[in-house]
This record gives sequence, C-alpha cells and structure tokens, in this order.
Amino acid sequence: MFTTPGSRDLHRPPRHPQAWWPCLLASQLLVAWAWWGFGTRVGLPLMLASHALFLWGVFRPQSRLYSPVLSRLPTHEKVVWLTIDDGPSAETRAILDLLDARGAKATFFLVGERAAQRPGDAREIARRGHGIGNHSASHPAGTFWVLGPRRMRAEIERTQQILSELSGTAPRWFRAVVGMANPFVSAPLRDLALARVAWCARGFDAIAADPATVVARIERGLRPGAIILAHEGAAHGRNVETISMLLDRLDALGYRCVLPESLESADAAALSASPRSTSC
Repeated sequence: MFTTPGSRDLHRPPRHPQAWWPCLLASQLLVAWAWWGFGTRVGLPLMLASHALFLWGVFRPQSRLYSPVLSRLPTHEKVVWLTIDDGPSAETRAILDLLDARGAKATFFLVGERAAQRPGDAREIARRGHGIGNHSASHPAGTFWVLGPRRMRAEIERTQQILSELSGTAPRWFRAVVGMANPFVSAPLRDLALARVAWCARGFDAIAADPATVVARIERGLRPGAIILAHEGAAHGRNVETISMLLDRLDALGYRCVLPESLESADAAALSASPRSTSC
C-alpha cells in the first residue's frame, strides 16, 4: 500500500478566489506610506518589490499565491504522475499504445478545441482508463497569463463542457497554459471544483527535439511522487519517441506511473480498515 501522508488533501479547488485583492491593497498602502514618509529612495524600491511579488505568483507555476497548486504527490513510494499536455493530437493513439504496453497510467491535459476536433481520441483516453484534465479551450500560450476574468472563465468553462460531454465525466484537474496562472483563474476553478496542477520534473519536450536530452532533464527532477510534465503533438514530431524512452528509464529506475486517484483510494481504504474509536 502507498505511504500517502496528506493524500486526502490532493484535490484542492480554490476556496477564496478573491483573497489576493486585500493583499494587493495592503501592499500598495504600505508603499504609499513608505514613499510619503521616507521618499523615493525607499518608496520606489518597495513598490517594485511589491509588484515583483505579484508577478512571481503569475510566472512561477508552483506558486500558491493565487490558488492552491499540486506540484508533487505526497508519497514515499517510487511512483510518479505522468501528465501529458496539449492534446489530443495525431500522436495520441501511439502514446496510448505505449502506456498500455508498459502498464502505465497518465493524465492527458487536453485543449478543448482540439478535443472537439478529435473526439474519438479524447474518448479513447477515457476508455483506456487514463485521466483527462482541463488545459484551456484555445491554448493561448503567449497571452494566457494576461487574460481578463471573462476570457479566463470562458477558456476554462468551455473546455470543461467539451471534455465532460466527450468522456462522460467532468475533469477534476486543471493545468494553466505554460503553467502561468493569473489572479482570475481561481474563481472558475472554484465554481467547477477544479484543482490546479503544476509539476516538479520537466524536459522541455515541447521545444527540445532530442529524446535523450529531454529524459535526462526529467530525471534530474525525479523523486517519489514527482509530477512529470510531458507533451504531445510538438512540431518536431518526436514526442512519442521521447515518451517511449522516458518509460524505459522510469522502469529501469524502479518507478511506476500512477494516477493521483490511486493514492486517494489507498488512503480511503486505510481509513475504512482502521479501527474506529468510540467515546463514552
């Protein structure tokens, strides 16, 4: 059985999506007070530092400033969560065959419009027992981090509807495009009961074409419970080869690819099997 400290808290949608507003207001009041009292030498650096903090929350995928985010599974076992972004694509079926051949499970973070164009691939992912996550409707890689509240909500809600209809189950997990989540991502995640997922091991395989280089980069971030970021459908056309090499390397190192739901199930089973205390 997995050692899963805290696994009941894996799925954590935002509860207070507007909590960043008071923090922003307080920081700028502090800046104004410091500028008024101590002048530009103190006020200007403090203003830049306060802005940098809020930008750090946008640009760092693992930042929890705007919403809870899962970057690693809480287990001491040699298991990893393989996540595959940007599909479905012409490579989806080949990747599914690879996973089946190795007895591995993965979660595919799908782009809504691409899933609508390739509904059979999306259904096949679910049919074979893999996870499906929400990865926006149009994948606006260059502008996702600056989307306003209406466009952000539309990107997430539209994808949730498409994927729910195709798979028969509403996705539970969301990954921000390029990992960048601005303050407006939290409200739709809360309303749709979506939890945000980042990663702790990546190889930049959306850009890098050499599988050996990609796998070596991923290996540097490997540890029990690592969430691996991989891609499909990249322009260089070598994602299938890369994932095949990655699965070989994980097997050689003794790692298994599992879904987070298996940790939650193990935790629930342990709770039900444990004796219950009674009070007098």
